[in-house]
Amino acid sequence: MHYPHKVSNRKRVRKIGFRARMKTKKGRQTISRKRRRGRLVNVV
Repeated sequence: MHYPHKVSNRKRVRKIGFRARMKTKKGRQTISRKRRRGRLVNVV
């Protein structure tokens, strides 16, 4: 039986987590854009 692709949570957090986003300028723009739209920022 073929199992679906399983990403480890640690890798996922390091790639697209809040801290990872805050490291780059584009990531900070992404978060502020989501805040402007009124979304609660809970990245991963």
